[in-house]
Amino acid sequence: MAMPPDELQLLIAGYVLGDLSPEEAASFEQLLAHDPTLAAEVAQMQAALETAYAPSEVAPPAHLRAAILAQAEASNSVIVPRSASRFAFPWRGLMEVAAAGIIGALGITNYQLQQSLVRQSEATPGTALTYVLKATQTSNPATVIVVVNPQKLEATISAQNLPPLPPGKVYALWTVVQPNAPFTTDPKQAILTEVFQVDDRGNVTQTTAVPKAYRSKELVTKVAVTIEDANAPHKHTGKPIMITMRSNL
Repeated sequence: MAMPPDELQLLIAGYVLGDLSPEEAASFEQLLAHDPTLAAEVAQMQAALETAYAPSEVAPPAHLRAAILAQAEASNSVIVPRSASRFAFPWRGLMEVAAAGIIGALGITNYQLQQSLVRQSEATPGTALTYVLKATQTSNPATVIVVVNPQKLEATISAQNLPPLPPGKVYALWTVVQPNAPFTTDPKQAILTEVFQVDDRGNVTQTTAVPKAYRSKELVTKVAVTIEDANAPHKHTGKPIMITMRSNL
């Protein structure tokens, strides 16, 4: 049975952020090994993290790259029956096939190094802050990830599956802070952080400036997305359609 789109998007987000359990990671890599189109979605979320960190590209050693590509070619030659178990491939083989697909999608960058940077960012104070927003309606398959660099006061917004809006409407990203925080907010304790649109597939990745509140991360209580009038998004009349599911606060 096909996985619901919202569950799949959350699984992709967890994989990119390194938040999946070993069992969940193995399950996702099964999907990735048999559905190359997922690599494009992984690449889009990974691009948000690449933009936030702006790391230099690191080419894998020649022998490692050759081994990965050779294993991928060998694995692709195996015909797997539809009835095969979800865990039919060994863990190492799945990792290599998944890595080969992602390496191709990202232009032969060192994916494992970048995953290490993501995990390090979540554990080290003062580095990037990652917020994963979940839809407030179960029928909405959208995913929004906001990666904040508190030193530069910049963030990368990566959204998937948000419905394209009619003329005159925009998506608004809000930073909600603690009561009595030393910042100018609206009556909902929110700071308008960015307005954005999505493409015809409901996707967007863009960089924006963020409020100084992110330099004291305990002041930020939520990150949310609403739909607002394009001429007056600051009025904050819309209800949250996406809100913080998890952050590394």
